[in-house]
Amino acid sequence: MANGIIDLSTATFDEAVSGSSKPVIVDFWAEWCGPCKKIAPILEEIAGERDDVSVAKLNVDDHPDIAMKFNVMSIPTMIVFQEGEVAGRVTGALSKGALLQEIDGFLTSP
Repeated sequence: MANGIIDLSTATFDEAVSGSSKPVIVDFWAEWCGPCKKIAPILEEIAGERDDVSVAKLNVDDHPDIAMKFNVMSIPTMIVFQEGEVAGRVTGALSKGALLQEIDGFLTSP
């Protein structure tokens, strides 16, 4: 875990997402993706500032099976999981404010 962000793999994905007591934002990214690099520091800020969500990353080049499972066709894509289920998805590099607005719109109170 770097900067509060969980690094996911095929082996750890289900447990990290389904086993979490709070919503998980999973960033589907790749090393070569410019917009992914642009949004990475924003996700690090969110991970450090918000204790009501977990932030995780999954490299689509290393784990294409998970990307295919969730129909990730372009990156960066952030999928918000709540109680192990997809609550929503955001595609593209947004500003921090726009990203938080999208994410907060997916979160439901227990």
